[in-house]
Amino acid sequence: MTTDDISGMGPLVARLSRGGQRLRHADRTHPWVLDTAVVVLVFLMFCLPDLIHDGVGDADSPPRVRVAFTHLPIAGMLVLQVGLVLPLLWRRRKPVVAFGVIAVVFVLQWSLGAAMRADIALLIALYSLALHGRLRQLPWACAVTAGAMVLVAVRASAAVSVWEALFFLLSTATAALALGLMVRIRRAQLAGLRERAARLEIERDQRSRLATATERTRVAREMHDIVGHNLSVIITLADAGAYASDLQPARGKEALQLIGDTGRQALGELRRVLGVLREAAGGPPDGPELSPQPGVVDIGALCATVRSAGLEVVYRTSGELDALDSGVQLTVYRIVQEALTNTLKHADSGTRVHLAILVEDSRLTIRVQDTGPAAPSGPPNEEGHGLVGMRERAALYGGTVSAGPADDGGWSVEAVLDLTPGSGGDR
Repeated sequence: MTTDDISGMGPLVARLSRGGQRLRHADRTHPWVLDTAVVVLVFLMFCLPDLIHDGVGDADSPPRVRVAFTHLPIAGMLVLQVGLVLPLLWRRRKPVVAFGVIAVVFVLQWSLGAAMRADIALLIALYSLALHGRLRQLPWACAVTAGAMVLVAVRASAAVSVWEALFFLLSTATAALALGLMVRIRRAQLAGLRERAARLEIERDQRSRLATATERTRVAREMHDIVGHNLSVIITLADAGAYASDLQPARGKEALQLIGDTGRQALGELRRVLGVLREAAGGPPDGPELSPQPGVVDIGALCATVRSAGLEVVYRTSGELDALDSGVQLTVYRIVQEALTNTLKHADSGTRVHLAILVEDSRLTIRVQDTGPAAPSGPPNEEGHGLVGMRERAALYGGTVSAGPADDGGWSVEAVLDLTPGSGGDR
């Protein structure tokens, strides 16, 4: 076969495929049309020739055939043909009933010694039973078919050898049965593939929705950290500036400058977060490049901002913090930011905060303890969004967060992260 022949088969195959799809759609819409067409086709191809030529064993047949088969009148032949062909109308809806009726008429016909071309209906019924019926019904249907074929072979023994006739008849019945099972298996495979494709599509949509929900949670956490911390600093500075404006105007002016710096920093971080969202949505970046995510190196500036709000912060580190990856550094920064924000909200002016970040082997510990007398407010046994956010961030790296009153007064927050490779990102 040449390349031109192969390329020329493409449109033909496409047309045949479209035609098959239209036929299947029409069959699902009007199933009785195909059933009626099968009955009409069997009658025209196999029943009508017997009626015209007066049966198989007519005058033109060989002498052995005329002796082997009984000649039936037209009326009797027509009744048997109706009994064989008409049940094919419900061969798909009730395959067992159709096969049973056809088998009874088939056995009655051969008990009379008559041979008709309409006997093909038994093979069609067996094929339909294998395709549409229950598999547990096939053994007895095969037994009935085998018994009927033995009867046919015995009746035809005057014209042909019993074993040759039996071999041919059983082979034909086996072919009809195998064809029905093959089509049934193929349809089951296609149905399984369609079901799997639908399930995969549903899973894809679910993963997309989960990813969207996760992204929304992450953005909400980022916005909470940025807005909550900076607003707490701004409010504290505003209160301090209002108090000092009459007594120490220079301190009031300094507070206003710090408020402006903090507001600009918050605005820059909000622009960065929203810019990441625009890039994730597929939009082209417009404007200058945004600053990177904050890390451990930015905690010093964070402590300076808190000090400007009136708190005393003692910050110390231990271990190789610069070797941490960016994800861990962002988590550490946000946990520290949230802990200091809670201290700003609930502690008194002049409170001392001890902040320690320790790296020991594959373990990172964050301790934030203040000396203020106040504990986080809220309903009993109810955690705020800040503590929940800290725990969610720590859980990404197999860590835990604990918070509560310190032994020597004040409030303490301790977070422990697991730095073992593979412990983060996939949790």
